[in-house]
Parts: sequence; structure tokens; C-alpha cells
Amino acid sequence: MADEIDKREIDTELEGLRAAHRALDDLIRQLTAEGAADQLRVQRLKKRKLMLKDRISTMEGDRIPDIIA
Repeated sequence: MADEIDKREIDTELEGLRAAHRALDDLIRQLTAEGAADQLRVQRLKKRKLMLKDRISTMEGDRIPDIIA
């Protein structure tokens, strides 16, 4: 039962992280399409997006139970 609750909490957090990642991706695309984007701001947004991607990957790995061979 506790494992199911933990998985639901992780799934909920993962959805939030994925939504934030998509929002950053959209913002970066919009800023670069305008052409007059502040390159430092775009670089910081890309770094934050990469950090989110790493966090998502880590959490997805944590969801998979270890299999003892």
C-alpha cells in the first residue's frame, strides 16, 4: 500500500517536472524565434531545462524496483 502511494507521489511530481520542462522548451523556442533574445537568458533557461531533464531521468529510474538476480 505504501509503495502505491509512493509511486503516485512520484508520478505526480514527474508530471509537474515534465510540464515545467515543456514550458521551458516553449519559452526557449519563442525567444529564439523572435531573434532579439537575450542570449544569456536563453542559456540560463537551457541549463534549467537540462537540470529538469536530469531530475526526471533520476526519478523515472527510482520508480523501477531493483530486481535481485
